[in-house]
This record gives sequence, C-alpha cells and structure tokens, in this order.
Amino acid sequence: MIKKVLLLSASAGAGHVRAAQAIEKAFAEIGEETGEQREVQHLDILNYTNKLFRHLYSKAYIDLVNKMPEVPGWFYDKLDKPWKNERRRLALDKLNTRPLVKLLRQYQPDLTVCTHFLPAEIVSWLKAKERLSSRQVIIVTDFDVHAMWLVHHYEQYFVAIEEARVYLEALGIPPQKITVSGIPIDPVFGRVKDKQEMRAKHGLAPDRTTILLSAGGFGVGSVDALIAAMLPLQHRAQVVAICGRNEELKQRLSRQAARLEPEATVLVNPFGYTNEMDELMTASDIVLGKPGGLTTCEALAKGLAFAIVNPIPGQEERNSDHLLEAGVGIRCNNLPTIAYKLDQLIGDSDRLSGMQANAQRMGRPNAAKEIVQQLIQLGA
Repeated sequence: MIKKVLLLSASAGAGHVRAAQAIEKAFAEIGEETGEQREVQHLDILNYTNKLFRHLYSKAYIDLVNKMPEVPGWFYDKLDKPWKNERRRLALDKLNTRPLVKLLRQYQPDLTVCTHFLPAEIVSWLKAKERLSSRQVIIVTDFDVHAMWLVHHYEQYFVAIEEARVYLEALGIPPQKITVSGIPIDPVFGRVKDKQEMRAKHGLAPDRTTILLSAGGFGVGSVDALIAAMLPLQHRAQVVAICGRNEELKQRLSRQAARLEPEATVLVNPFGYTNEMDELMTASDIVLGKPGGLTTCEALAKGLAFAIVNPIPGQEERNSDHLLEAGVGIRCNNLPTIAYKLDQLIGDSDRLSGMQANAQRMGRPNAAKEIVQQLIQLGA
C-alpha cells in the first residue's frame, strides 16, 4: 500500500499548483470515504531551487507573457523536439535543484505525482541512478504534450484528451502506461449548483447574459482594454471580472463599474482572488480570456462557451485549437471586434447552447478523483 505521497508542482503560472491541490483534495476525500490514511504532501519545487532560477521560472515568465508573449511562444516551439537536448537540460536542472534532490533522497516517498515537467525529470534521473525507489506518475496540465514532459522512468502518464494519448504512443510510450483522464480540477467543480442561486449570492443580475473574464490567478493581461472593448455590446450583459491578486486592478475596475448607470447595457462586477470560482462559473454563460489548461478545464466542467482572446503563443495557442475543433468557442483576434463577435454569439441562442453542450461533453469534472483511484491501485 502507498503510504507516503509527494505532490510536486511549480508556481510558474497558477495551473500546475491548482492541479496538485486538486489531487491533494481528492486524496483527502477518498481517505474520508475509505478510512485509509496516507501521508500526502504538496511542495512547490521552486522553493527548492536557487533564487535566480526561481525568479526566471516565476516572475520573469509572467513579465514576458505580459510584455513579449512571442518570446515564451518561440521557446515553446523551439524546445518541442521529443527526446532532443535531454542531457543538456538535465545538467542545468540538476545544477539548480540541489535542495529538491536532497529532499527527495531523504524523504523517499512511495509515490511522486508531478504536475510540472521539471520535477518529473529530476525524479526520473534519481530513479535511473537507483537513488530513489518511488513510483512516479506525471499529470500533463495542457491538452498537448510538450517534449519537456517526456522522461524515461515513470509508472504512468495522465493526459487530457485522446489525441495526447495517440501522440505519446507514437513516441514509444507503452499504451498501458497512458490514461486519458482529463486535467485534474478541484472536485467542487463536479457539484451541481443552481445558476440563479449563484447569481443572487454574488450580487449579479438574474436576467443578463453573464460573461466571466478571467485574468488568471495572478491578474495578468490587459483587463482594462478587454472591459472597454465589451462596453459597446448591444445585448444586455454583465461582466464578472476576476482580478486575481491584483488589488490595484480590482480597485480600478470598481471605480469604472461605479460610473456605469444601473440600466447600462453592460455592467461590470470586479472580483479579487476567490476560492468560489466554481460558483462564479456556475453563474456565468460565457468565459472570455486566455485558455490556460486549468481554467479551461474548470469552465468546461461548468459547461461554459468560450470567447478566446489573444492566447499566449505555445501551449495556449494549442489549447485554443482543441477548443475550436470541439465546437465550444469562438476566437477574438482583435479588440475592436470583441463586442461584435459576442453579440453574434449571444444573439444566436441555438449556437450558444450548442457550444455549452459541447463544453459539458468535453469536460471531465471528476478527473482528480478518478486519477487518485488509479494511483491507489498502483500500490494495491
């Protein structure tokens, strides 16, 4: 039986951390149901790297996404060469993650669960050197599998969609070591809640099309410009603007919202960092923003149509492609046309409801629990 579980994420964007938190919560819920107790720890591995490396992975990445998104996109494509440059990358990662290596060798977990590619590579190397006996599973937190996720020593890959499974098999990963699970999200997104009750709870109008604008957990992106672009909407709507931890943005949008007349065509409702995203998504009809892996899967679980705006080149571009292919959204490439494209969608109720139905079919709200049940079987 697996007794010690180590969840390894990285706070390079919020999604990897949220995926690990979802697995942690699913372990706790299953433990309560079965009475089986496991020691489950979740670590942000960037806390076990040197200061410069940590800065490059977190703050520098966010700055690039905001100011020069084409740069991380270029690196994404440049590095997406399966089984290339492994030794060079591993040498660099080993140099910068010595505290993590020390922790792993001392703790010796029975199972490591990686929701970021960096710890997966380190664990694989330690397993190859027989310095770690832990079983390793890797949860890919985007719809496509980038080459950085590929390692040689692991027990199982969990991927978001069937196409990712086909791709991994083509690269030589044994079929029995790949599970199409969906990306793990907080189990709360699988609970059915009433749309009108959620609107009333959060001070939203009951009869307006509700557009959730998500800037991500760090409040990045030109939210002010997106709000301004939606104000010309012809259909009565309300915008739920999630500002994350960006308090300055929330205050700025609050002042803007206060200037709008109560009967304005478009109302704005700013929210700061929240643990009630499932309720705000339940209250919404459309999610507008960038298609990051975790936010996308949460919105799919709630059956929201997507209005994709300026996806980051690289993984978000690819996530966007999958959403458009599945018929769950539209893409807005130019700010001046956002109101026009949203009006076209809102005005076609059959099209909008069809997208929402497609989203619900694509959603995997119980992914976290299904993954944990399979992880427990690994130690049976």
